[in-house]
Amino acid sequence: MSLRNALLGLLVFRPGSGYDLLKMFNTSLGYVWPAKQSQIYGELTKLDATGLIKVTEEGPRGRKQYSLTPEGHAETVRWLTESRESRPQRNPMLLQTFFLGLLPRDEAVQRLLDHAEASAKEHDTLVALRDTEDWDKDMLTVCGRLVLEHGIRQRVLEQEWARWAADQLRAGHAMDPDGGSTGAPGKETGTEEPRTTDTSGAQHAKRSPGRTS
Repeated sequence: MSLRNALLGLLVFRPGSGYDLLKMFNTSLGYVWPAKQSQIYGELTKLDATGLIKVTEEGPRGRKQYSLTPEGHAETVRWLTESRESRPQRNPMLLQTFFLGLLPRDEAVQRLLDHAEASAKEHDTLVALRDTEDWDKDMLTVCGRLVLEHGIRQRVLEQEWARWAADQLRAGHAMDPDGGSTGAPGKETGTEEPRTTDTSGAQHAKRSPGRTS
């Protein structure tokens, strides 16, 4: 999927300006394919140049309303029916989690708990959006509701996973990056080193009188 496909798909349902499309992104698609205003306007210019969309109305302050051309509609259908997008493989949060062992244990645990908290806040935001919008206007909003529900359930999963992962680190016995152990006191930490030097010295002191007699 790309921003290009997303804009073409939105314009299938109704014409819109760059501002209209930006609002749609902020309330729906932005949760699965975020885009900045500059990116949206730049992509619209490219699509207009290739003939997939066209300007149907111009207003004050340079406002342009775009609609889909037959070529743009055909491209959208082709993308939906022929393109098989591979699942995204990049996840910055999981990449950082892979190397959390380089941090002190308490800091690593807190990073996971922060992620759980952020996911909880995002979940609440999505639920509020779900409960305040009318999702039966047309097929665009009906399918938008499906996408939103995926986001809600994904945030629940991320919260559960992050808290579980934090518990796993708390219960583990890994070493800190500085070489110090983070295990339970009395096992890895708090164990005294054998006093071999003192013992051998004492034994030597005991043997000395015997050697002179």
